[in-house]
Amino acid sequence: MSTYLCGIDIGGTFTDCVVVDEAGQVTTGKAPSTPADFGEGLIAALDIVAGKLGTPLDALCRELAVLAHGTTVGTNAIIQKKGVRVGLITTKGHNDVIHIMRGSRGLTGRDIRLVVHIPESSKPDPIVPKYLIEGVSERVDCFGKVVVELNEDEAEQAIRRLVADGVEALAICFLWSFLAPEHEQRVKAMVERIAPGLFVTCSSELVPKWGEYERTAAVALNAYIGPLVTGYLARMDRRTTDLGYHHPLQITQCAGGTIPVAKAMAAPLLTLDSGPVAGVTGSRYAGGIMGYENVITTDMGGTSFDVGIIHGGEPAFSYRSLVHQYEYYLSKVDIQVIGAGGGSMARIDEATGVFRVGPESAGADPGPVCYGRGGSVPTVTDADLVLGYLDPDNFAGGAIALDREAAARALQPMGERLGLGLDETASGIARIVEFQMADLIRKVTIQKGHDPRDFVIFAFGGAGPTHAGVFAQELGVSKVIVPQRETASVWCAFGAAAADLLHVHERVNIMRSPFDAGTINAVLAELKARGAADLAADDVAPAERHYRFTLDMRHKGQINEVEVELGGETVAADRIGALHEEFRQRYEALYGRGAALPNAQLEIVTFRCRASGVTRKPRLSAADALPPEPAPEARRRPRSVYWAEWKRRAETPIYDGARLVPGNRIEGPAVIDTEVTTVVVHPGQTLAVDVYGNFEITLAAGTEGAG
Repeated sequence: MSTYLCGIDIGGTFTDCVVVDEAGQVTTGKAPSTPADFGEGLIAALDIVAGKLGTPLDALCRELAVLAHGTTVGTNAIIQKKGVRVGLITTKGHNDVIHIMRGSRGLTGRDIRLVVHIPESSKPDPIVPKYLIEGVSERVDCFGKVVVELNEDEAEQAIRRLVADGVEALAICFLWSFLAPEHEQRVKAMVERIAPGLFVTCSSELVPKWGEYERTAAVALNAYIGPLVTGYLARMDRRTTDLGYHHPLQITQCAGGTIPVAKAMAAPLLTLDSGPVAGVTGSRYAGGIMGYENVITTDMGGTSFDVGIIHGGEPAFSYRSLVHQYEYYLSKVDIQVIGAGGGSMARIDEATGVFRVGPESAGADPGPVCYGRGGSVPTVTDADLVLGYLDPDNFAGGAIALDREAAARALQPMGERLGLGLDETASGIARIVEFQMADLIRKVTIQKGHDPRDFVIFAFGGAGPTHAGVFAQELGVSKVIVPQRETASVWCAFGAAAADLLHVHERVNIMRSPFDAGTINAVLAELKARGAADLAADDVAPAERHYRFTLDMRHKGQINEVEVELGGETVAADRIGALHEEFRQRYEALYGRGAALPNAQLEIVTFRCRASGVTRKPRLSAADALPPEPAPEARRRPRSVYWAEWKRRAETPIYDGARLVPGNRIEGPAVIDTEVTTVVVHPGQTLAVDVYGNFEITLAAGTEGAG
């Protein structure tokens, strides 16, 4: 009996499914997402793949070795502000921490005008109103010593009052509890006794880090989405089990990799942004096979443009997240997002007369004007259609017939106001969104000490391959990869199938230099033991367990920390000096040469262990390269395409991407159509199909900033 790997990713419009057999053959399926019950869309996508494989759905499920699922239930609940009624129990006298927030009010890095001019901004709607916050007497000091014992009578009264007020979840966050969690654990046990089945979460379990406000925000958000996510995951676990899937359901998480469904149900906050992160996971795996250690991942869908960084074979991480102005600390793959997708709407700012694109999106309904569903504002997709990039009769595999004339009518008045022709207006929309994407990539590379020219770009999502040739050239990048051709449009689902099991453990233990190697190694050993216990519970064989250790370090007196990689599981006494040097190099890569103070005292703040269990991977097999000339049947009827580089239209070769084979080479300008995406090869660029079946676009040298 053959076994399959399966990855499923639920998006706002479509649910994507990827199934990989033992030979590495990939079968994909897309079904409309079903917000009323996302499980229906998941099962429908699985059923589509089963149909393509010629097997009943239950038979396919019985043959699945791994089913990894990325869920947006928690993300949607926060975006739509439809979480549950949450109660918060905290240290008496600190009830208002989550309402006071930080001075920037969750606006850091977003809009400096709102940060500086307080009257123009506002705090977010409270996820926990003040009347559902209870303070109880207890106190742990900054050294982890209990100075005031927990008043259990007060705690019990607080629990009963909140339960009587109808809370559906409880968050518990005490001062310095990450150093001494016993008070939180005792209150949690009381909740389980008084209100069995109530969702309860402790900050010392979820985010054992310092930062009173950030821990409170994290635990409150976790409780806010907890019952919704756990209910959904429990239903999906039952459904897949009933269909014959007999392994633990795996859930993609924001730190990369997957976690067992039970852990995701206890910590649903880990599932936020897990879909885009899976795209980075898939890119890291495929990039490693192809020999690329430095990759910029770009995912352009209908609404957003997501960017991640892989450097030296490892994704870039962040430890500070922002959700509806609530800031919290959680280890996650760093994904930066702007509102730039196929549905991004173009408009002229009435106050300034400036031509703008996004961040507002037409979404899937009504969608772009060319969909014919009632949309009236032109979008990037409308511009792409007018330019000739898209085949109106073969969009989304022919599922949607595009109306070019309607798109042109919507663009015409805008062009007349700007004094531009139809083609120039459409080209302007495309170039604006492409340059916005290039600006985002500059921020996530240069601000982390990286030069984008040292990277290749992976372009995926439905619209990514259409625009990557321009934003990559604007950055000076030499090569764009459209991974696995048609699979690029469901790349996040592929990434879920390629993910390893991953458990991240952290411990805050502030140490000042001179450092003691024995003390450092004792903390590292404790974290490894916790990671090993998790992997053992997941039935990961010892030979398949891997551990990666890092330290968050800073200059004494500063608050900003940088992550320093340890080469092994321990630090030798004679390597302490090297630890200082590695901190200096990383610090100066981020903040500039000479920014570090060579003789300053340093602090280690956070110890971190990433414990991963290697799982079976999709097999990307190299094929023999064939002659460079595409077969005649790969050619389609040419169509007129407007090229901004030439400032004119030209009859352009069109190719069927499914009929191109490894070794084929195409000189731009050209357009490659597939069922689910369109690859645009601009003048001066060359597309080749590599031995793994990827589309590689080589950009013209010396054209940085062209266009």
